[in-house]
Amino acid sequence: MATAAAAAAHGRSHNLTLVMALMICVQVLLVIMCCSSMCLVKADPDPLTDFAPNVTTFTFKDLNQNGVINVGPGGRRAALNITIFPALISQGITVVRFELLPCGTNPPHTHPRASELLFLVSGGPLLAGFVDTSGVAHLDIIHAGDVTIFPRALLHFETNLGTETAVFVSGLNSQNPGTLNAGFSEFQIPDIAIASALYTNIPTLDKIRANISEHEAGNLEALQKSPLAHCVPGQNISDFDNVLRTMGIGNRQHLLRSLLKSA
Repeated sequence: MATAAAAAAHGRSHNLTLVMALMICVQVLLVIMCCSSMCLVKADPDPLTDFAPNVTTFTFKDLNQNGVINVGPGGRRAALNITIFPALISQGITVVRFELLPCGTNPPHTHPRASELLFLVSGGPLLAGFVDTSGVAHLDIIHAGDVTIFPRALLHFETNLGTETAVFVSGLNSQNPGTLNAGFSEFQIPDIAIASALYTNIPTLDKIRANISEHEAGNLEALQKSPLAHCVPGQNISDFDNVLRTMGIGNRQHLLRSLLKSA
């Protein structure tokens, strides 16, 4: 009897040891999984101070004159960065102000590190939108007072269809959003690859490349000399507006191409 009792007790002790070992293994596995998950989804670190050291001012005077100025096809861009406005450091935001002449375009581009919120202050209207990763274009007519959004890293643009200069402001949720100009960047790739992508030939690419410097000069006269501009200030605004507000995405794209060709 004693021997049997001892054997039973030993068995229970062995089973308990196995259960405890299993529980420890499960706990270790859960910890590993949690750590792995945290590593995968960890966001950028939050600011460790209220603001960057040695910042003496939190107001930037006259962005339009003192910002980082760039002139593009038919317009002017004034932006901030952490060099000229250190108060932006670690805050995850920046702002850009645009003046876009009639028929001027902010060319198709992406911001690899930020989403963009655009507010049209005056002038325009703008034809604006982006292309998603399914290849679907999301386009709209933006009137003064309207707000639109361009999701992070997606290709987007703005064109002024009106007869007045369009003034708009864009907020971006990064202190350094980056800007990748689709047209200019594409021509940094070897011709054989661009020709294949555009279903064209090298001589055609050479003609396009010859026009890029003039197009990038950033004045309305240069834009209007382009045979591909198809833009007359104030023309077809109501047509675009009606198409965009009443038709489906697929029909929008087809009819917009027709309108642009006939403009």
